[in-house]
Amino acid sequence: MEGGKRATIMITNDDGIDAAGLRALVHVLVSTDLYHVQVCAPDSEKSAVSHSITWRHPIAAKPVDIPGTSASFAISGTPADCTSLAISSSLFPTLPDLVVSGINMGSNCGYHIVYSGTVAGAREAFFNNIPSLSISYDWVKGKSNLHDFHLAAQACLPIITSLLLEINNHRYPLTCFFNVDVPTNVANHKGYKLTKQGKSIVKMGWKQVTSEAEGTKMSSDMTNTNTAAPEEFDMSCAPPGSLLFAREVRVGGAQLDHDDTDDHRSLQEGYITVTPLAAISHAGIDCQNYFKDWLSTVSESPSSSAL
Repeated sequence: MEGGKRATIMITNDDGIDAAGLRALVHVLVSTDLYHVQVCAPDSEKSAVSHSITWRHPIAAKPVDIPGTSASFAISGTPADCTSLAISSSLFPTLPDLVVSGINMGSNCGYHIVYSGTVAGAREAFFNNIPSLSISYDWVKGKSNLHDFHLAAQACLPIITSLLLEINNHRYPLTCFFNVDVPTNVANHKGYKLTKQGKSIVKMGWKQVTSEAEGTKMSSDMTNTNTAAPEEFDMSCAPPGSLLFAREVRVGGAQLDHDDTDDHRSLQEGYITVTPLAAISHAGIDCQNYFKDWLSTVSESPSSSAL
């Protein structure tokens, strides 16, 4: 950074502070010997919590020893809580130059960006005018292994380094943050590709369950139908006599867009996708035009009691 000062990178995630993806990312960044690395991540898995925050009670921050980091804390809150606390000057003495959320076990593309706690960790920094990006690896059960997180971190290192150069030279636009997805076959990826958030979504439904053996959960951020092995729900707190339902993935998986700049399609083609995001999304111009005309007729419409 300016004056030869080392840049500070704050790492968070939603898979939890002990997750292999976060540890691989930290290891790769620390190994460069170029950055001050801080960690502020959930003390347990918080996948698919979106941008939820803790409001009505305090959260706990417990120091954790992660080799090479200047300071690390496990937080009893959400990914958005972790970033918010980390950049508040209450936990760390200085603001980070860059916030990186990840590496998530499972991709985060299309509509699933809305559900993602990983993306929320980066979005919270964006809310506060701090450059950020989220990183996810397209983990597929039976094909992926833990070493792939290390390869994914190495593959994303040039992006992080280049972003810090833009930040140092005051060229980085604070009007967006980045969501990066790394393909399953990371060792043979096709390079970086600028993409846009598409409309892909995994088809999901509900299944009634009657015992712990039947209750399973989806890991990562619901973006991959073949992620980590299912885990059992804790059904001990279910009210007696209640019906229990668990999410299940429907046959068909995610649907691809036809646009070749769609994030999910490009990821499946083997690219490392780099998608600029913002916090505010506007309805399409067709909706704006339609409802502009519609709203002008509302006062002239009959009341609901007359229908």
